[in-house]
Amino acid sequence: MTVLTAVAIMLVAANLRPAVVAVAPLVGDIKSATGWSSAVTGLLTTLPVFVFGLVAPLAPRCAARFGIERTVFAALAVLIVATAVRLMPAPSALFAGSALAGAGIGICNVVLPSLIKRDFPDRSGLMTGLYSMTLSGGAAAAAALTIPINDALGGDWRMALASWGLFAVLALVVWVPQLRRVHRVEVGHAPASLWRNPIAWAITVFMAAQSLIFYTFTAWLPEVLIDRGMSAGGAGAVLALGQVAGLSMSLLAPIVAGRFADQRAITLLALAVTAVGFVGLLCTGFAPTLWVMLVMAGPGASISLALLFMVVRSTSTAQTSQVSGMAQSIGYALAAVGPVAIGLLHDLTASWTVAMAVLALALIPQTLSALLAAKNVTMDAHQKSR
Repeated sequence: MTVLTAVAIMLVAANLRPAVVAVAPLVGDIKSATGWSSAVTGLLTTLPVFVFGLVAPLAPRCAARFGIERTVFAALAVLIVATAVRLMPAPSALFAGSALAGAGIGICNVVLPSLIKRDFPDRSGLMTGLYSMTLSGGAAAAAALTIPINDALGGDWRMALASWGLFAVLALVVWVPQLRRVHRVEVGHAPASLWRNPIAWAITVFMAAQSLIFYTFTAWLPEVLIDRGMSAGGAGAVLALGQVAGLSMSLLAPIVAGRFADQRAITLLALAVTAVGFVGLLCTGFAPTLWVMLVMAGPGASISLALLFMVVRSTSTAQTSQVSGMAQSIGYALAAVGPVAIGLLHDLTASWTVAMAVLALALIPQTLSALLAAKNVTMDAHQKSR
């Protein structure tokens, strides 16, 4: 059952980004069909991320009441319905589908780390790395394959969006055997106590900064490069290489970090790599691909490390679920606001250099939070020592 559980987790993880990422390649078709502006169309990708944060605090309660297995099953069912809703001809159905997709994905985002904590306590680094890599791989697949799927379907962009629901159906089928071993998450730690726990806050700030940097940087990077004279195709290729760098680090970082009780050294190294990438991108006029890969390698490592911290700094499945909900509710709220705020800053300053420099400042609180989040001490032990 352990192997089947691992496979099931990977399949679920692979479905947690395509419903969101698949919209971006089809923005032109959607705008032509609906007559919407770029700002309105952009909400289709921002709305699910906002809903991620909105539902995150609810996920631990669902897991406690119904069990992790049933909660994931229901969330996958919601995701499948969301992709089907996008087939409806009414333009509002696109927003309804995006919101539903965000709800289903947001629940899984929170409860899956607690499942890793419960079922793979001795392989948390490896499983976190595989989970994060599969999560990123699903996003990369959606970015790369949505247009070919759309072309194969004769330009039917609604069907192309909905087609990703078939992969979610596969994950749902593979998840069914997990329902035979439903475990309700024990309620041993009051969620309110985490809001007074310094380590929980350190993990939250660390993940919030990671989400802010990753989602904002990837949203505006093509525009930054095009503004410097690069072609749209070239900018897309650079972004793809950056995603590959992030994908690689999302697998390697937690595997290496999981070998040590204290993860501060590797965490600070990942943040330093991001800082070097930002400096190179902002201050030099050469090798943008190198700098972009360095910038994106850091957040790739950081998301895996944030998930690892949730597992190794907690002392129970319930606590893992609760800190996951806390960190992701705040993290994804910032991720939803970040692209808009940086876009407005660019409009005010007419400079991508200023906008990206301000974004890079998020590394400061992330570094400070890492000093505690990556330290070899659990949330309970730190609370008792105060």
